[in-house]
Parts: sequence; C-alpha cells; structure tokens
Amino acid sequence: VVGLMSIPAYIRTVEDENVMEMALVENIQREDLNAIEIALAYQHLVDTSGLTQEKISERVGKSRAAITNYLRLLKLPAQIQMALKNHEMDMGHARALLALDSPSAQIKVFKDVLKNGYSVRKVEVLVQLIKNGEDDQTAKKTIATKTQLPKEFVVLKKRLADFFKTKVQMTYSSKGKGKISIPFANEQELENIMNAIDGIKHAED
Repeated sequence: VVGLMSIPAYIRTVEDENVMEMALVENIQREDLNAIEIALAYQHLVDTSGLTQEKISERVGKSRAAITNYLRLLKLPAQIQMALKNHEMDMGHARALLALDSPSAQIKVFKDVLKNGYSVRKVEVLVQLIKNGEDDQTAKKTIATKTQLPKEFVVLKKRLADFFKTKVQMTYSSKGKGKISIPFANEQELENIMNAIDGIKHAED
C-alpha cells in the first residue's frame, strides 16, 4: 500500500508432509483426471499421510463411499485399469466387474464389454448371471434376449453410427425409456462428432 513501510501479515509454516498432502488434494480436485489417476492419488494420501478414508472424504469434499469406490478400482487387473484410464470404458462398467472375484473372469467380461459395447446395466446383469452359476456363453445369450432392441431401434442405431462415424450405444426398456451414448476414443473422434452436430445446426439455419 502506498505510504506504508510495512503491512501486518501472518506467516504460515507448513511441514513437507503437509505440503505434499495439500498438493495431492488440490490435484484430485482437477477436472481432467481419469478415474485411475484419482484412485492412485487417494491411495497415495492413505500411504504417505496416514489419512483414513473418512479424513480424505472431508479434505476433498467427497463421500466416503465415493473414496472407497475409487480405491477398489486399483484391485482390478492392469489391463482393465488401462482401459479405464484411456476412457475405453466407464467407471460404472469397472465397478460392475469388481463383483466378480476372479481376475480371469473380470478380464473375460471386460473383453466382451469392448467387443459388444455393453451398457453398464448389461454388464451388471451379465455379472450377476455369472455369479449365479451360469456359464459365460449362456449368460451372454440371456442378456441379449432380455435387452434386445426392437428392429426399428436397431435401424436407428445403425443410422446414428453411420452419421457420427463411430459406434453408438443404445439402451431401451420395456417402458419405452432409453439412452443413446456416443463414445469417442480421442480428441479427433470427438471433433468429428461435434462437426457432424454442427452440420445439423447449419442445415437447420
């Protein structure tokens, strides 16, 4: 301030461990981290700072259940963790796979997810059928029957996939409700999708 030789101030000293903890908490709150990066940051807080999940929950403003769900992702096979990190599947898919005790069973269903573009709901049903004793092939036939799209929706799904030049996912319930999901693997695919949407807007103008 002009005219003052000094100003009142508080000096705060922070231990090295606290600096690391503060940096990790700040890093976790970034929006561009994927689920595995967040899970690793939580695990690092547990290992280096000795914080309980309850304390971490307070520091980052997330529920304890959310912290637990992230940490459980680190129990998945590395192949599945990499797919989650690369946005090849959603956290909901990964959480459903955690219900299977065998890593080999998790990987088998994971490969089916990538191959068939299963929704989270389909994976949950598939996992439950397997846990109930059905073999993999029978379980897949069962969910195909239960969740099969009506013919007109299959046609619409193909048209959307052709239009956006990417694999479109669609779910449909017996009550007529559903969801359309347009996944992308990288920024270029996202740009192609956005260009297609822009093209619709310009055509309407």
